[in-house]
Amino acid sequence: MKLSLLLDWRVRRLIINADDFGLTRGVNRAIAGAHSRGVVTSATMMANSAAFDDAVQQARSSPGLGIGCHIVLVDGLAILPPDQVSTLIVGNEKRFREGAGSMALSAVAGRLDAEQMREEATAQIRKLQAAGLTISHIDTHKHVHILPQVLRPLLRAAIACGVRAIRNPFGRIGFPIMARRPELWQRYGQFKLLQAFAGKFRQAVRQATMFTTDGSLGISATGYLDDALFRFILENLPEGTWELVCHPGYDDADLQRVRTRLHKSREAELRLLTASETRALLARNGVELISYRDLVTKAA
Repeated sequence: MKLSLLLDWRVRRLIINADDFGLTRGVNRAIAGAHSRGVVTSATMMANSAAFDDAVQQARSSPGLGIGCHIVLVDGLAILPPDQVSTLIVGNEKRFREGAGSMALSAVAGRLDAEQMREEATAQIRKLQAAGLTISHIDTHKHVHILPQVLRPLLRAAIACGVRAIRNPFGRIGFPIMARRPELWQRYGQFKLLQAFAGKFRQAVRQATMFTTDGSLGISATGYLDDALFRFILENLPEGTWELVCHPGYDDADLQRVRTRLHKSREAELRLLTASETRALLARNGVELISYRDLVTKAA
């Protein structure tokens, strides 16, 4: 028994999760293709997105793709009426604050109502479930659940909806290669500072009896994931179970109308995720691909 547990611990497992499912039809098509022709195992869907109905259809046509809820509390519109999310929105148009930094300042200042966050997160999860989708996990747009003030109500929402897993937004940042990429220094510094919340995250998830990974990789490289960074991440994957966060898509007219800094980078990621060399790289490094559905099954 001890030997089998030791061997299991030494396995390198990787969930490759595509964010922003539902953002545009082109993003949806890319995520479905990165699953059917590539290495994406899970995707998180935005309940308040313009191409939500199309994403639901793509998900139904991809039964092997694990589906989570990409909870949006910044840079988007609330599902609930304005009076139910008054501390989360700006004005009466149900629009959330712009940017994670603005939300973080409000959270630290105590201006966000935890119950309103729980109710909005619940509404977003329930919308996906009402569409007939089984939700394997949750994460957040711009990773705002890295903040304890946001994490706690979202855990309560997930539990109430029967969702058992959540993204661990903390993990190895990969300074050796970041040091050679000046454009990533600021993001590296930001995520390095946020590592201070890692202990509180693990404690809260444990107390909620939820499941999570050992951490996430690629978050600080969002928008800059190229062959060198991708290879570095896979060749240096630690033992345990990890998540690689990605954003495949097509930079079409629909995406051009979206306020996002991720345009051409989505097509670059799609090429990486569907390249035959990627599967060979995973095999050479002994990496087992799983989904969040598998994570819950293995951990339960």
